[in-house]
Amino acid sequence: MRQNISACTPPRVWRWDSAKGDQFGTGFVAASPNSKIPALVDHGTSPPTRIFESGAILVYLAEKFGALLPTESSARAECLSWLFWQMGSTPYVGDGFAHFFHYADVKIEYPINRFAMEVKRQLDVLDRNLAEREYLCGDDYSISDTATFPWYGSLVLREVDDPVAQFLEASSYSHVVRWASEVQERIPVKRGQQVNMTTEPEEERVRERHDASDLD
Repeated sequence: MRQNISACTPPRVWRWDSAKGDQFGTGFVAASPNSKIPALVDHGTSPPTRIFESGAILVYLAEKFGALLPTESSARAECLSWLFWQMGSTPYVGDGFAHFFHYADVKIEYPINRFAMEVKRQLDVLDRNLAEREYLCGDDYSISDTATFPWYGSLVLREVDDPVAQFLEASSYSHVVRWASEVQERIPVKRGQQVNMTTEPEEERVRERHDASDLD
């Protein structure tokens, strides 16, 4: 049964500091046994429902509220295909290329080049898809766009001051740039980016969200 968003308790967001090992505490592990962020606990069910892994969280919320996930079988399959594409591809961006290029104490040419070529291949896959569609799955924004934008969208939009994006020539993927620019202007995206972010102007940051007024 789909629920009306306005009839539900407003979502609350807590900040977990991975540098301090918060993700290994018993409270967080109870919600996310893999000790990875994000995790969600739905207290609107009895007993409360825990969901971990970002893709699972997005599907759960989309089905709960009947939004951002097509119900027609072919369209739904396309949306889920791109969602799981993101989940399988993104580790090459963060734990792969960005780690060896930006964070590793020792710079080794082989893994840098190997992961760079894979990320560029992924960007090309996105670019070819978005050459024919407004959004990843068609004419409508969906959870596949929600999942993909923070990784690939932000990558192609930050080349001016980001050595990782510059090395990848990320802004050359024009269709991804067009898509990312449109997603960036969505009001829910702007509001969501305020929470737990450190790159916003300090006066706009919201460390935790416990009420809608926290973003106003």
